[in-house]
Amino acid sequence: MNPVREIRSRTVVLPVDNVDTDQIIPARFLVTTSREGLAAGLFADWRFDAERRPRPEFALDRHEAQGARVLVTGRNFGCGSSREHAVWALQGAGFEAVVSTAFADIFRANALKNGLVPVVVDPATHAQLVGVPGAEVAIDLEELTVTIGGRRSSFPLEPFARYCLLNGLDELAVLLSREQEIAAFEAASGSPPWRLS
Repeated sequence: MNPVREIRSRTVVLPVDNVDTDQIIPARFLVTTSREGLAAGLFADWRFDAERRPRPEFALDRHEAQGARVLVTGRNFGCGSSREHAVWALQGAGFEAVVSTAFADIFRANALKNGLVPVVVDPATHAQLVGVPGAEVAIDLEELTVTIGGRRSSFPLEPFARYCLLNGLDELAVLLSREQEIAAFEAASGSPPWRLS
């Protein structure tokens, strides 16, 4: 994972509540354990018609959405099954953060473990973001703030998740970074040596 300190981007707004992971990436695309190529299936049933022609009115297919790295969504985003592919598809499409008033717990955990920032904002900030698609926002992981126009609001993030994002580490990398401390503890306690490598 790459360290994430600040994300500055235009937004893409998809203000739909209860978007489940099968809508984010339909099950027919889950034939791989690789992250590669999953962006092609992102919101496939909404983005394409039955002949796989793009629907130009869909938010992610509009010209102004190109290059945007922040997705603003409705409440309870990522509900449904626990597929990690949903996070991978969003990242493959270039998204670095998703903003909502609430996320499904498993989606939120998968996002944090893969370096996609789930930002929970208050209803007033969310309404402002939804009302101005394509707005420039700044998401600051050090300050835990979202800034749009002159409005700055804070968002919650667990300290361990914040540490991992700021340092570009997943849980395994954190564990491996403590290998010497673990070995010293085991030596002092008389436990058999622990080695991951």
